[in-house]
Amino acid sequence: MGDARIANAVRFVDDGEELLDYLNQRGKYAGEAGNAPRPGLILLDLNMPRMDGREALKLIKDDTMLRDIPVVVLTTSGLDEDIARTYQSGVNSFITKPVTFPGLVEAMKVLCRYWLRIVELPPEAA
Repeated sequence: MGDARIANAVRFVDDGEELLDYLNQRGKYAGEAGNAPRPGLILLDLNMPRMDGREALKLIKDDTMLRDIPVVVLTTSGLDEDIARTYQSGVNSFITKPVTFPGLVEAMKVLCRYWLRIVELPPEAA
């Protein structure tokens, strides 16, 4: 992420189930608020293992404690069905991953500039 000059802390999880554990501070994230701080933005891949991004998005947006966290889908899928379904489920933006690394770096710069510098996020997400 250094090439994109992202100053915010970025945390990664391996799959959809771990994402929900992180967000709900359970499992290996239980009892350690410093280990799982509330994110200001979720970058979500639709094709995660164990629980895919579509299901994780629905659970996030159905949860009153999590639904105000902006979710940006960043995925290889460009299917109209995926785009429509994720917006219907409450996603805030849908981005198809560029095929080149320089394209991905540029997309991350624009995404970060918009979501982390321009947009006003809810106080709980700040």
